[in-house]
Amino acid sequence: MAHLAKITALVSLTALAACGDTIGEQALGGAAIGAGAAAITNGSLAQGAAIGAGANVLACQTDVVACD
Repeated sequence: MAHLAKITALVSLTALAACGDTIGEQALGGAAIGAGAAAITNGSLAQGAAIGAGANVLACQTDVVACD
């Protein structure tokens, strides 16, 4: 569970900068960041990618930050 918290924190901080023009690009960017965060924290790459993709799409689609 500690790994999940670390991954979520890292993804939350970095996913905001990975907005693309389409939902697919947003998901791909978030997945890459999530998998990278998982690799750094010795977590599950698949789980990190899934969390990153979802978090990034959510952040970009809800305009949490300006993704222009």
